[in-house]
Amino acid sequence: MLELKNITKEYPVGDATVHALRGVSVQFRDNEFVAVLGHSGCGKTTLLNIIGGLDRYTQGDLLINGVSTKEYRDRNWDSYRNHSVGFVFQTYNLIPHQSVLSNVELALTLSGVSKKERRTRATEVLKQVGLGDQLHKRPNQMSGGQMQRVAIARALVNNPTILLADEPTGALDSETSVQVMEILKEIAKDRLVIMVTHNPDLAAAYSTRIVRLHDGAVVGDTMPYTASAQELSEAKRAFDREKNTKKTSMSFLTALSLSFNNLMTKKARTILISFAGSIGIIGIALILSMSSGARQLITRMERDTLSAYPITLEKTTMDISAMMGVMDDSRNEADIPRDDSHIYSVNVMRSLIETMIEGARTNNLASFKAYLESGESGIEQYTSEVRYSYSTPLNIYRTDTPFGTLQVNPNQVSAIFGRDTQQASESPMRAFSFGSSSNTDVWSQLSDDETLIASQYEVLAGRTPQNDYEVVLIVDEENRIRDFALYSLGLLDPAELEQALEAAALGEEVSLDTDTQAYAFDEILGTEFKLLTNTDYFLKENGIWVDKSEDEAHLLSVLSGSDTITVVGILRPSKDAVTAAPSGLIGYRSGLMEQLIGKVNASEIVAEQLAQPDTDIFTGLSFEAQELKDSYSMDELNAYAMALPQEQQAVLLGYVQTMQASGMDDTTIATQLMTAALSQATTATYTGNLDRMGVADLDDPETISLYPIDFESKDSIAAIIDTYNQTLPESAKLVYTDYIGIIIDSLTTIINAISYILIGFVAVSLVVSSIMIGIITYISVLERTREIGVLRSIGASKKDISRVFNAETLTIGLAAGIFGIGITSVLIIPINAIIKHLSDLSNVAVLPVDAAVILIGISMVLTFIAGLIPSRIAAKKDPVIALRSE
Repeated sequence: MLELKNITKEYPVGDATVHALRGVSVQFRDNEFVAVLGHSGCGKTTLLNIIGGLDRYTQGDLLINGVSTKEYRDRNWDSYRNHSVGFVFQTYNLIPHQSVLSNVELALTLSGVSKKERRTRATEVLKQVGLGDQLHKRPNQMSGGQMQRVAIARALVNNPTILLADEPTGALDSETSVQVMEILKEIAKDRLVIMVTHNPDLAAAYSTRIVRLHDGAVVGDTMPYTASAQELSEAKRAFDREKNTKKTSMSFLTALSLSFNNLMTKKARTILISFAGSIGIIGIALILSMSSGARQLITRMERDTLSAYPITLEKTTMDISAMMGVMDDSRNEADIPRDDSHIYSVNVMRSLIETMIEGARTNNLASFKAYLESGESGIEQYTSEVRYSYSTPLNIYRTDTPFGTLQVNPNQVSAIFGRDTQQASESPMRAFSFGSSSNTDVWSQLSDDETLIASQYEVLAGRTPQNDYEVVLIVDEENRIRDFALYSLGLLDPAELEQALEAAALGEEVSLDTDTQAYAFDEILGTEFKLLTNTDYFLKENGIWVDKSEDEAHLLSVLSGSDTITVVGILRPSKDAVTAAPSGLIGYRSGLMEQLIGKVNASEIVAEQLAQPDTDIFTGLSFEAQELKDSYSMDELNAYAMALPQEQQAVLLGYVQTMQASGMDDTTIATQLMTAALSQATTATYTGNLDRMGVADLDDPETISLYPIDFESKDSIAAIIDTYNQTLPESAKLVYTDYIGIIIDSLTTIINAISYILIGFVAVSLVVSSIMIGIITYISVLERTREIGVLRSIGASKKDISRVFNAETLTIGLAAGIFGIGITSVLIIPINAIIKHLSDLSNVAVLPVDAAVILIGISMVLTFIAGLIPSRIAAKKDPVIALRSE
């Protein structure tokens, strides 16, 4: 039931006021066909808009089912228009980019009706108006009469109680007008139909009631109506039952569908806008691809490089970082007056000497090792390996070469280059020169990290070592090994090299085979080596331990019973390893060194030296000079002589006989000889003897190498060491060397900084493109102003209108992001090809999936923000004015 009470509507026009309606009061029955007649400008359309909730009255009241609308808010009016009112406009006001079916369904989507029910109801109502076979046409494919019937179907689909028709036949021919009026007459049988027209013949022929307006006031009513109290009461009860169930809201999918269909009507413009918006995305994506690829490259380099450059703690060390800092001339006085015609000294030597003296430290690695192995440090999560090294020499021999028995480790080839050529040529025991060592040793300890080995190397033949006495040969990427290593391994004769070196030193022609040698894998696999301890070189004779390292018979004897080491595999650096993995080596497990130290420490000679810490077991002399007596007896001299080796005994007894022959008495002879012997203490030391024998404590390493898993972990390891140092006095703090940190610690920071700067520049284009999209959205608002009015007329709220245009900007942002990522993915292919050609680095440009998703998200967010202002403008548009726009 609808009632207007003294409705007044005024419009401000400049300084004047237009009175569109003047105290209009009228009641309408629930089902009747009312025609509102009057000349143009008399207020007919204004009255219709107020009844339909599109416009607001200035004074008076509009009662719906006996309830005042004075307190209505926007959401109440939206629900009223959607559920109670259906509009039929003179110009149809169909949404051009939607199909006939979608136009009719639109009101139902605001009511929250399911898709299946929407489709069914819309199809039925279109069949009622004779358009059941035109469901999928667009409005521009239909005649005026067909479009008006679509408008009627749209008005009826939500089963409103009131149908408002504004000049429904104004744009139609006579025949079509009759068809439309017949439809409206049929509709008026069960609901209220209010038609505004200026055609009195149509009004008389079809309407059941005619209300005449003149200058905004009712001047005639052919069938006035006043509702009874009972009718008002029933209407209010019905209103109370329905007011909490009738709500309206446009789903985001509906808004997205409207926007998408609108964008598809302007495909070329949409594609160009999306491409323009993608330019910034492309720039940032390419930068991220390069920086991400560079980071991945650095990560691989970090892992591979850090395997060669760990954080190293040595028992005796020097603070290299401090020494390098001394060389910085900025430490000198910079404020001393300078004369450009003079040269000034930079005095660093004193600081360098002081730093060398102060920086020399002895680290207590035994305590630190215990700390690491206790689990308190938490260092395990930051390291790929913790490697302990010891000073015990690894003496390796081959006994089955065509050149005889050769020592292959420590490296004897370096010893040949280090000796005087003449001395080298005169040395008959070149293969058994004990004690020579070099940092170019071919035997090298492998990592205990199987994952790291697998990432650095591929197995060409055999397998990786499974026990402590198995080793592998490591060749380079092309299955090659330098002849230096071949000489060191006994595969080539070191004597040839020695002779060539001697000839070169004498200026003679060097005859050294330069032909490439080829070895089958089977020739290498199964190669056996012999392991000797330092203690194996000594033999006890007459109570004294004698060095037999140059006694070939002794060496062959101990070698025959020594442990055997076997080559079980051949490895080659992996192609995926970024930095060159070590090659030309024999790799062994750390357990081999542990086995060696165990044998040394358990030997007889070591046990004897440990039991006699004051006596040099190699000479029998005390490590410190003994206190002399005034006289000695011959018995004391004989007891001393019995402890000496036979040769020394013979020499001493010869002295005794000579002195006795000269007539000296025994006391004088004994006193002189004992004083001379005891006043000469051995030049050796207890610690030196233990080192000579290769004694080491597994709990007290010579070096601790900490291999970080990445640069960030390296910092965490340094922090752990610093935390440990805080528990120590200043003099006992550990000093360590971070070689890789000294060289390239800032590499990642530099790449990140460059990436951020470039992204900052490119982001400007992204912002500009977003602003452009905002402007285009505003143009879209202007183009779709009438659509805004139509949506408001069927119950869309201001929020729904904002949602439509927000969905449009999000769609454009999504398209721009996808365009940008797609184009970037295509561009990465030639970029990687160029980089590969120039630097031999593969797949440097890699766009991470998460970065691509984030960039698409950023594109959508920026375009959404850019579209907020246009969408707000669209939401605030007056629906009445919007419906009048062209």
